[in-house]
Parts: sequence; C-alpha cells; structure tokens
Amino acid sequence: MSDMPSASSRRWLTIIGIGEDGPEGLGDEAKRLIAAAPVVFGGKRHHELAAALITGETRSWESPLENSLDAIVALRGTPVVILGSGDPFLYGIGATLSRKIGVEETLVIPAPSSFSLAASRLGWPLQEITTISLHGRPLDLIRPHLHHGRRIIALTSDASTPQQLAELLQAFGFGRSRLHILEALGGKRERLRHSQADEFDLTDIDPLNVCAIDVVAGEGARILAFTPGLDDALFENDGQITKREVRAVTLSALSPRYGELLFDIGAGSGSIGIEWMLADPSLRAIAIERSSERAARIARNAVAFGVPGLAVIERQAPEALANLPEPDAIFVGGGGSEPGLIPTAIGALKRGGRLVANAVTLEMEALLLSLYRQHGGTLTRIEIARAAPIGGMSGWRSAMPVVQWCWIKK
Repeated sequence: MSDMPSASSRRWLTIIGIGEDGPEGLGDEAKRLIAAAPVVFGGKRHHELAAALITGETRSWESPLENSLDAIVALRGTPVVILGSGDPFLYGIGATLSRKIGVEETLVIPAPSSFSLAASRLGWPLQEITTISLHGRPLDLIRPHLHHGRRIIALTSDASTPQQLAELLQAFGFGRSRLHILEALGGKRERLRHSQADEFDLTDIDPLNVCAIDVVAGEGARILAFTPGLDDALFENDGQITKREVRAVTLSALSPRYGELLFDIGAGSGSIGIEWMLADPSLRAIAIERSSERAARIARNAVAFGVPGLAVIERQAPEALANLPEPDAIFVGGGGSEPGLIPTAIGALKRGGRLVANAVTLEMEALLLSLYRQHGGTLTRIEIARAAPIGGMSGWRSAMPVVQWCWIKK
C-alpha cells in the first residue's frame, strides 16, 4: 500500500490510460499503482486487460455513469485507481471526473490516444489533420470538415460506423474519398484496411475501430466554406432567409466569441444560428420560430450543416424568451415589430451582449430609428444590387435595402 499516493498528499485518485496491449504497454509506476489499489474502477474491457495486475475490488461503470462518479467521490481520501482508454483526457473519463474532483487530488498516467496511434500507423502529421469524436455522437458533425484534400481521423461508436460514414460521404459528393479502417489499435488483433467510400465493401469490422479519411471532393460536392455568408442555395428555405451578403454583415456585427449563446428570433430558415455555430464548436444557438413548418425546416438545415445541436423553439416571441438562459447575443430577423419583443430581448441580454436587428419594412425601420435615438448604437443601411439581363443587355437589379441596428448592452 506504500506505493499509492497518500491521503495526506491529497492525490488519492489515480487515472491510468491503458491500451489494447494491456500491462505490456504500462510503465512500472502504473503497474505498481494498479496492483496496490484496494478499488479499481473501469469498463469490463479495461478490467480484463489489467486482470493480471489487479488484486483489489473491481467496480464496473454503472448506468447512469453519475452513480459511479458519486461512488468515487464518496471514497475521497482512500486510494482509488480509474482505468480508461488511451489518453483519459481526450474524450475520456478524465475529462468527466475533472468536473467533480480537483487536479490537486489526482495523478494521471496517460497512454497514447487512438488519434496518436492512428496517425503513426498512417504516417500522418497529427498537427496537420482534423480529429473528431463520433463516438455516441451524430455523424453529421463531420460535415463542416469535408473539404477537398483534408485528412480526418474520427473515433467511432461501433462496427457499423465506417459503413455509415462511407454512405454519408457518397451522398454529399465525396464518394471518391479514401477510408482507412484501423481496428483494435495497439493490440494483437490490430488490423488496417482501406476502401474508397463509393466502393465500400469491408465486413467483419471490429467494434473497436477508428476511421481515417482522405477527403476527395467530386463535382458538385457540398462544401461549407470557412467564411460567413454561405450560398443561399445550400439552405432549404421558403424565401424567408437572410441573404448571404446581409448574413455576412450580420454575423460580423454579432461577433461570435468562445462559448457564447445566441438567440435567433424569427429564425426563418435558421441560417444565422447555423452560421453562428459553424464559427466554432463551442458556440450555441437557440432558434425561435413560431411557424411549425419553418421550425421543422430549421432542424433539417441544422443537420445538413453539421450543427445538429442547434436548439429550435416553436413559439411566438417575446413569450418564447421566458425561462431561457441568458444570451450573449440576440439577432432579430423576423417579427421585430411585435409589441414588447425588442424590450424583452434587451432585458434578456447579458451585460456586454450584442443585439442586432434587421429591417426591410418601413414599420420596422421606424422602430429601429426610434431605438437608435433612445439607446444609441449604430444604424446602417445595406443596399445590394446584382447584374441581371435587361433585354439583350445587362443592368443592375437592386434588392430590398436592409436597415440594421447594432447595440451593446452596458
């Protein structure tokens, strides 16, 4: 027991990453700590991998996991070992435990992650590729990363994920992409196989697999550009959409920052909330739309753009704003002239938050002018004209001007 961190040192919890090679891949310190631990938590596979070392009680993860976390916290001060896969702080149990137990109480001994192992097998520089976890998460999350020439390594849920990824790639114009299926990495059952997405025919795939992709875009592939103001044609819409040029200006005014929450009021097609979330994975958005048909369309668009986490509230504003978390930014694209909507939005906004409202009607424009006079901020008129045929020649056809009010809550 002397090899365990003492309770007095407060490092009573040891989190050890273990690979498919079991004890062979562990250092002497990790082996001693496992052997000396009176309690070892982990999954069934982890316990089997470390069985030759474990002398104490084994406890498997319960469902819900919160029950096991409570049991671990209840043992505070008693030496406890947690076994996790690879690097416990890369989509692993370490990240979950850190929300309940301070780093000063833990000792962490990581093993190579699946990403590291996959990159080393393929000869891919890890810093130059995209890594993503699709384990227990929607496959649609991969869609924003599908750019020609990009390399992606994805954690998967089970044996069916590679086939599903191949089908997704083919459906959106990336059928010539090359898939690399890496199975049971680091163990005796390790295997690497390859297939083009539109010719995928691999069977008997180990449930413990990682899928790497060399992305090849075909003609007409659905590629989501990095800059705001995506092509209107990419969005399913009924004409109720903030057009791409105005959308780019609007997103610039909303100024998304790490971890922030946006309310998109009168969301229409959901384009503002979707592009807000595409700016960074940490961003969240709630689309508020009273039309059930449009609300359903917003949800479909969110999936198609790889941001299925966009929340949709099918309700009339301002009533829909009740009992929602405090937003960092609010966009009013539709229904802004509804009685009480703007005052309610101003009241809901965080101090330092941004409110952006667009007007195309004279009534809404008059309201924004009044708000500008009352609260300050900036008032901008946006006019777009596009070349169009006029007989046998061409001329400018002007779109409806948009007046935009931007305001920061002091």
